Amino acid sequence: MTSGQNIFKTNEGAQEMRARSEISAKEILREVGSVLRMSEAEVANLGQSSGDSDEDQTMIINMGPQHPSTHGVLRLMLELQGETVLRCKPIIGYLHTGMEKTGEDLTYMQGGTNVTRMDYLSPLNNELVFSMAVEKLLGIENDIPQRAVWMRMLLSELNRMSSHLLFLASNGMDLGAVSMMLYGWREREEVLRFFQKVTGLRMNHNFIRPGGVAADLPAGWRSDVLEILEMLPGRLAEYDILMTDQPIWRERLQGVGVITADEALALGTSGPILRSTGVAWDLRRDQPYLHYEKMEFDVIVGSYGDAFDRYAIRINEIRESMRIVYQVLDNMPKGDYRIQNKKVTPPPRARIDESMEALIHHFKIFTEGFKVPEGEVYVAIESPRGEIGCYIVSDGGPKPYRIHMRAPSFVNIQALPHMMRGGLVADAVAVISSIDPVLGEVDR
Repeated sequence: MTSGQNIFKTNEGAQEMRARSEISAKEILREVGSVLRMSEAEVANLGQSSGDSDEDQTMIINMGPQHPSTHGVLRLMLELQGETVLRCKPIIGYLHTGMEKTGEDLTYMQGGTNVTRMDYLSPLNNELVFSMAVEKLLGIENDIPQRAVWMRMLLSELNRMSSHLLFLASNGMDLGAVSMMLYGWREREEVLRFFQKVTGLRMNHNFIRPGGVAADLPAGWRSDVLEILEMLPGRLAEYDILMTDQPIWRERLQGVGVITADEALALGTSGPILRSTGVAWDLRRDQPYLHYEKMEFDVIVGSYGDAFDRYAIRINEIRESMRIVYQVLDNMPKGDYRIQNKKVTPPPRARIDESMEALIHHFKIFTEGFKVPEGEVYVAIESPRGEIGCYIVSDGGPKPYRIHMRAPSFVNIQALPHMMRGGLVADAVAVISSIDPVLGEVDR
C-alpha cells in the first residue's frame, strides 16, 4: 500500500454524481429533464441558461449525511460553479431497514408494529393506512364501529398537528431561529403527552389496528384535547410574530427552492409541496375516507411554489386540523371501539382469566394471526407529508405475500434537484427543510 492511497474512499455506484465529461448526453437528459418530458434541445438550453460552463470552473462536493441539517442520513452531491448549484443528486440508503420485506414475515396483527416506525413523526397515519388496506382485503371496511372511525380521525389530525409543529421547530433551527426549536418542541410535547395517555406510548403506538383501535379513550380525554386546542392559537400567533412577519425570515425563504405546478405533478409530489404550487389536491377532500366528507375545512394552497409557501401552508394546516378536531369532539359517538368479529378481534382482557376458550382465542390471534382472502389492494390517505399509500398482496394466509408503501418523503425527495438548480449552496439546507423529509420512510 502506497502512503498516498486513500483507504477510506467510498463509492455508491450508479447513485454517485459524475463529472459531465464522464457521462453521456442521455444520462444528463435523464438526470435533468426526462421526467419532465423535456427534449434534448430544451435540456441543453436549460443548462446554458443556468450558467453551465467548463468543468475547470465547477466542482462536485458532498453535502451530508449530516443530521440535523439534512434531516437524517441524506447525502447530496452538488455540482457548484462558485456558490451556484448547477446539479444536485440525492443519495439515499444509509438508513435502510428493510421494513417492507420484514412486513412479509409478520402477521396482519403484528404489521402495525412495523409500519408505525416508517414515518416516525406521523406513526398513527402509517397505522391507519395499513389497517384500512387490511380491512379492505377482509371486506370489513364498512363494518368498523363509528366510535373507532371518529377516534381515528381525532388521532390522525392531532398527529398532523404534532408533525407540523416539529417541522416549524426544525425549519426555524435550520435557518438560525434557534428559539423556534424550543417553542415548537414545547407545543408538540403537549400532543405527545396526550398520545401517551391514550395509547401508552409517545411514538410508534401500534394503536390503530385492523378492525378498529386497541383501546377506548381514557377518562378526561375531552378536556385534555380542549386544553391543547385552547393553548395553540396564541402560540401560533407568536410564531407569526417571530417568523412569518420578519423581513430576514422572508428573505431566506421567498423565491428559494421554487418548483412549478407542472414540475410538481410530473415528479409525483404531493402534500404541502404540491399545494405550494397552487394545486389544491388533498385526499381528505378529493378522495375522502373515514368521515372527512362531513368535515368543514379549507385546503391551504400557495402561489409561488417556494420555501416560504411550504412553510406558510404547514402553519395554517395546523389551524385547519384544529377546526377538524373541534368537529370531531362535537360528533364523537358512543359504542364499540373495535369490530366484534372473533376472527379479527381478540377477546376482552378480563375474559382471558375466566374462560379457557377466550384464552385459546387470544393465543391463536396473537401467534397465528388471522387469514386474509386472496387479492390485492391499494389504499391511500393524506399524511402530513402527502399521499401515503399501502399496497398489499394476499395469498390467503395470515401474512402479506407482498407489501409496499408509497412513502411521500421518498417521492418528494426527487424534487430536490429541480428545487436546487440555479440556487445558492447557502440555501440548500432551507430547501431540504422545506420538503420536511423523514428518512425512515425514504429508506424503508
